[in-house]
Amino acid sequence: MQHQPGSRVADIGGEVAERVRQVITQADCSQREFARRIVMDPSKLSRSLGGSRRFTAAELARIADAAGVDAAWLLGSGSGTSPEHVPEPVLPAPRSPEPRPAPEGGRPLQIVRETVRLIAEHGFHAVRVADIAAACRTSTAAIHYHFPGRAELLEAAVRWCMDEDTASRAAHLAEADDAADELHQLIALQTPRTAQQRRQWLVWMDLWAQAARSTAIGRLHVEYYRQWRTTVADVLRRGVEQGVLRDIDPEFSALRLTALIDGLANQVLAGDGEEHSTTPEEMHTALLSHVRTELHA
Repeated sequence: MQHQPGSRVADIGGEVAERVRQVITQADCSQREFARRIVMDPSKLSRSLGGSRRFTAAELARIADAAGVDAAWLLGSGSGTSPEHVPEPVLPAPRSPEPRPAPEGGRPLQIVRETVRLIAEHGFHAVRVADIAAACRTSTAAIHYHFPGRAELLEAAVRWCMDEDTASRAAHLAEADDAADELHQLIALQTPRTAQQRRQWLVWMDLWAQAARSTAIGRLHVEYYRQWRTTVADVLRRGVEQGVLRDIDPEFSALRLTALIDGLANQVLAGDGEEHSTTPEEMHTALLSHVRTELHA
């Protein structure tokens, strides 16, 4: 049975959801981690598994790619194989004559990474699906096979950046000596010095512009900032408890600090090395000064 990438797949009796559960079990990871691997909203994955939402054909294509199973088996056509086998997918997307082998993580993650790079370099509205296909050395049909439209690509790109940012923060915070050190680590991570940091900030800037016009992207914007401010507030709360920070309101102080980070980062990126523009070093110094004068005990 053929399905359009954006179409919902019928799941009478929950058989498709049960096959996806088998795939997640074989992957030996949490449901949230599996959602990250296939660049899918964890709540959508949960609802699809619970029966209150149906998977799209494109989502099942990404699941098949990540797990190395036949898409036909997930769809229940009877011609595919189960997660114990690792064949090529039965429903491959068309490819160009000289395709680049998909990197570790599979074709969907390659598409998302190239989308992030192109958005950072040119802006979302200037990036065409054909540009992404060329960067991946594949066809536009292959892109639509995994992500039906540009809106899905933007959401996937932003979600991937969010997950990368969250994982990086968790790794650095685990190495910190106390909450004050954690705060300094967060500030360093948010200062756009490296190419990767600048790339993520440029994608965030496109996200802000899109959030004002798109309900779906707006929800993603709210979700990210809720997570980000909660992380900062939790660090500030620990700092108060440890006695390394003043007796402050963690929530309000997190709001002020994240707003300052946003404003300074925008100044750095807008100036882009121009004379008299704000530099990453100046941003970092200003943020540390704010922490010393307003937050340190």
